[in-house]
Amino acid sequence: MKEWKQRFLDYINQLNTGSKHTLEAYERDIDDFIAFLNEEGITSFEHTDRIVVMNYIASLRQRDGVSGTMKNTSIARKLSSLRSFYRYLNEFIGIQENPFLYVKGPKISRRIPEFLFYDEMELFLSSFDLQKEVDLRNRALFELMYACGLRVSEIVALRLEDIDFIDQVVHITGKGDKQRIVPFYDMAKEILLHYIEEVREKWIQKEKHSIVFINQRGKGLTTRGVQYLMQRQADALNMSIHIHPHMFRHSFATHLLDNGADLRLVQELLGHSSLSTTQIYVHVSQERLKNVYIQAHPRAKQHP
Repeated sequence: MKEWKQRFLDYINQLNTGSKHTLEAYERDIDDFIAFLNEEGITSFEHTDRIVVMNYIASLRQRDGVSGTMKNTSIARKLSSLRSFYRYLNEFIGIQENPFLYVKGPKISRRIPEFLFYDEMELFLSSFDLQKEVDLRNRALFELMYACGLRVSEIVALRLEDIDFIDQVVHITGKGDKQRIVPFYDMAKEILLHYIEEVREKWIQKEKHSIVFINQRGKGLTTRGVQYLMQRQADALNMSIHIHPHMFRHSFATHLLDNGADLRLVQELLGHSSLSTTQIYVHVSQERLKNVYIQAHPRAKQHP
């Protein structure tokens, strides 16, 4: 079974249709299913039928994780991975059945993205002391994340050659190696240049890379490091909310739509392949609009 799993992973890698993280997710999901089959005394993918799959789903629902029982999104992802894996086995290995083909995944409700209101964003970004080197780095980091709606993986991978200071755009390589160009505003340019010239130049030392955001040893920041820096600043401001890097991306999209940006433009700036993915932010704006209306209209709270 492990040999067939590896052949599938090699095939996906050759197609170049997924990132390293996608391959790792496929491998985790298949290994998890193999472990379940071993517990059930099943030694071949060929001996898997619909009943086995339903028992597997039941076992997933009974698992306890760090934050409670397994979420529907996690179960749906595992089923999608295994459905794709069995399609490969059907086409290239000769297995006749795909027991995952007609198994419906759990219903997933679309969550409204968490975001910061503009005054909260302003409070956060203006709280850094630009006379301190670390604070200047952090301000430049978070200012650019908000200016361009970047994923945390994109900001830590950003290199000097990706930034065009003349046209004020960044060239981003996103999920699935998709390329996009995103502009940034004057304030972000000013702070970013200040950081690069005054701090990065000093910290880079003997390192021979062009990663933009680095630590005091000249090494690139990690995604976990960015998360830590963000939450530490929020705690220092007593913001009393859990902040995560994707909130800046959510805030970027929500604020653009709130101020009249076209939905398709926001889709392009975010690098979404489907417009439906971007439309979730319209719901955010509409909900805020409705709340403001109810609070402000003199007759909104009156009953007939």
